Amino acid sequence: MKINENYLNLSNNYLFADIAKRVKAFKAESPMADVISLGIGDVTQPLVPAVVEALHKAADEMSMAAGFRGYGPEQGYDFLRDAIVEHDFHARGIDIETDEIFVSDGAKSDTGNFQELLSADCVVAVTDPVYPVYVDSNLMAGRHIVKLPCTAENQFAPALPKKRVDVIYLCYPNNPTGTVLTKDQLKKWVDYALAVDALIFYDAAYEAFIQHDDIPHSIYEIPGAKQCAVEFHSYSKTAGFTGVRCGYTVVPEEVILKSKHGNEVVLNSLWNRRQCTKFNGTSYLSQRAAEAIYTPEGSAQIRQVIDYYMDNARVMREELTDMGFIVYGGEDAPYLWVHTPSLTPSPGLTPNPSPVGEGDFADEGSSWAFFDWMLRSAHVVCTPGAGFGPSGEGYVRLTAFGTHENTERALRRIARKL
Repeated sequence: MKINENYLNLSNNYLFADIAKRVKAFKAESPMADVISLGIGDVTQPLVPAVVEALHKAADEMSMAAGFRGYGPEQGYDFLRDAIVEHDFHARGIDIETDEIFVSDGAKSDTGNFQELLSADCVVAVTDPVYPVYVDSNLMAGRHIVKLPCTAENQFAPALPKKRVDVIYLCYPNNPTGTVLTKDQLKKWVDYALAVDALIFYDAAYEAFIQHDDIPHSIYEIPGAKQCAVEFHSYSKTAGFTGVRCGYTVVPEEVILKSKHGNEVVLNSLWNRRQCTKFNGTSYLSQRAAEAIYTPEGSAQIRQVIDYYMDNARVMREELTDMGFIVYGGEDAPYLWVHTPSLTPSPGLTPNPSPVGEGDFADEGSSWAFFDWMLRSAHVVCTPGAGFGPSGEGYVRLTAFGTHENTERALRRIARKL
């Protein structure tokens, strides 16, 4: 019995599992410590009333023979797909049809699963730093990966690849840097993909957090994108569905790929075939819950929650900047990308990071060392930038998904320890 050898190319631990291991070790060492997490991007605010009401109503339906639902359509129920088309696309002047929407259990699953449709010899380009799933899922398939550095020097907007690539992963607003692309910057990528016959995977999981009118919410706002791009959406952060699980993927009918013999294949049909074989559909309850966020009441309630988190981001950005940190992001995204003090000498910022524990925890990199300093000194959890790729070294990611109270407490602790 033999394994898929490509799995041996993965790092031993998933980034967030490694963070959890370190936090667990610290808590065992200091059981009285009150640890506040500004690291892993889980939400803290409860489901809004419109969503809860929809869940109750759907559960009541399922309790009666007349309303019971078994297996649903693999593509999603039309009541949700139609709402998505109307509110997320037609309302913005984007021509997307219901048959191009595929409801899923979240963007993470689809961004990983979609690459199954591609040849193993495709060359894949990812930004660096990058959400780990893009890299790991392609390493599992044995693909060659090209990293596109995103640094302060290029304003975290990656340059076009020097050599042709087949697939490009773009995530904007970006996880982890919290930065965005303008329409002109995004148009460069669409034009490139059309010119070299490449496919863009566009992760728009955080588009609802965009605050500025000139930032695109969808790649399909760019002319030509429907011929070269697949777009992923999630309700996890938008509506607090990290535990409910629901999202969707857009696969336009115009995206055409080729077989090794040169035959044209409609990507929409190929993805539909894959889903019908490997996916039994998202639960009826989850889809009714997602539908509720598009009602006038649900939309207003969701906007309040997003504003709550973005107020955290504003406070974090302002106070960390006042402390002397160099901070990026946090304006159109719930993530802040913070330059670690060890690489940014500044008055007052001279912590001496000491790793928590021994062995696996004794890292030399500045982002992991700063993680350990934050955990040990301030009892605050951040995410080391090195976990997102080589260009993430020298940074940590902070999230705005905490409560107002814990966010303020964490900031006070950091300020006291500097």
